Amino acid sequence: MNMPSVTLKHVAKTYRLDAVGVPALNDINLEIRPRRFTVISGPSGSGKTTLLNLIGCIDRPDEGEIVVAGEPVQRMPDDALSDFRARHLGFIFQNFNLLPVLTAYENVEYPLLLTRVAPAKRKERVLALLAAVGLSDKIHHRPGQLSGGQRQRVAIARALAPSPQLLLADEPTANLDSQTGAAIIALMRQMQREHDVSFVISSHDPQILAEADDAVKIHDGRIVSVERRGGEAEAAR
Repeated sequence: MNMPSVTLKHVAKTYRLDAVGVPALNDINLEIRPRRFTVISGPSGSGKTTLLNLIGCIDRPDEGEIVVAGEPVQRMPDDALSDFRARHLGFIFQNFNLLPVLTAYENVEYPLLLTRVAPAKRKERVLALLAAVGLSDKIHHRPGQLSGGQRQRVAIARALAPSPQLLLADEPTANLDSQTGAAIIALMRQMQREHDVSFVISSHDPQILAEADDAVKIHDGRIVSVERRGGEAEAAR
């Protein structure tokens, strides 16, 4: 059996609001299967974005253990964690988070510069990814010259640039109309299969939920169910 892309054991997270502790996650136990399209859903304030941030090594748990791509990330020092994130993880955001002064080509190239990929290999990778997302004719356009759907396509190409093992997306269709959102979902699904990468997506979008291989439901900081499509649903443990 393949090793899980992510394992969380008894994970808890509390945020401080002045002198008050606000629990965000409580006793989370979850395995993210490799090369799957996993969707985390739940109402606003349920903890799904916090869960995504912990899986993406953007935040650290207060309790419990998180293993990503075989590494116990909660024990890594900050510098090592930043390097691990750059090499193994990709991110797609609902607001795209593209650098406005850079072209589509330069935005996709940026993570490869951070990991010191050789210039010839960088160029080959960037052009191939922009072609894969249908933007070969927009490589010199800046984000302000692109539509919302085109910006999200650039963001997907950028996330895939360092060949991550795990790609995380936070509400990737929230700022798109339904038709454009459907096209982005289809593109993410295609990229997940072609690049053999695990996708973990936080979303309310029923179109994304319909595409899930694994559907994780969270409420009040606890996982209430995990549905493995093609298999039986798991109750919260």
